[in-house]
Amino acid sequence: MGWVLFTLGAVAMQTVRNALQSQLSGSVSTSGVTLARFIFAPPIALAYLCLLYGFSDQVIPAFSSTFVGFVLFASVMQIVATSLMVILFKQKNFAVGAGLAKSEALAAGVLGTVFFGSHLSPLGWLGILIGALAIFVLSGGGRKGQLSVKTVVIGFACGTSFAFTSLFVREASQLLNVPFPHSAAWVLLWVLCIQTVLLSSYIAIKNKDTFVALKRHGKATLATSATSCLGSICWFSAMALQQVAYVKTLGQVEVLLTMIIATFWLKNKVKKHEVIGLLLIAAAAILVMWA
Repeated sequence: MGWVLFTLGAVAMQTVRNALQSQLSGSVSTSGVTLARFIFAPPIALAYLCLLYGFSDQVIPAFSSTFVGFVLFASVMQIVATSLMVILFKQKNFAVGAGLAKSEALAAGVLGTVFFGSHLSPLGWLGILIGALAIFVLSGGGRKGQLSVKTVVIGFACGTSFAFTSLFVREASQLLNVPFPHSAAWVLLWVLCIQTVLLSSYIAIKNKDTFVALKRHGKATLATSATSCLGSICWFSAMALQQVAYVKTLGQVEVLLTMIIATFWLKNKVKKHEVIGLLLIAAAAILVMWA
């Protein structure tokens, strides 16, 4: 059940990172907020990899062209997904859009089965479907006037992009001739380096002022990179151990955590549809852990 602990750790880090990115989105461009997620992360990932090799003597793996292709696709898809998520931060009905972005678990199940040869149990599929329904209910998507075509398209595109990212990451980690967690750490380092180089180059050409804006918010940028990298270590480790769709369905407890904080700490009133959604998330999490 190690993948469960890694997933819960990822959820905690992602909750903090999303809050930091949301704050940055008010004064930094979409590409800048996306870069904040990666720019300081490679050194952290390298330190983690060196730590692993310090405790366990392993060989340096062979990196095939197929591996490079997988990490390149994963890197690009995560940049696209993160950019779409930042755009969702700016939507009036953000809750609905963010909920639709959580369609990642269902998308990963379908895409993994069709294109990557994943095999999910009937119990697992039931958990994934219940999780998707839970997010839809929680986001208020079933209430009149809550959905706009633009938000729906961006939300589903975001979820699908994140799903492809996760699937490519899992495939890449399984190609390396080193055991877990070294394989996950190598994939993470490759992905972060590619993302940082690609996005930094794009910003340098298109809008250099973005670097000035990130420097102005240096502490928030560093915190975003750090929490993002720690979260990615947990995500990549979980996905190296378990099917992506199961990991992402359990990861929906992020919404449960957010709602608990809002209710018991911030004293926000819980609505009926939110209670129903939270119970569905709990059921989905239990099903995928038993699958």
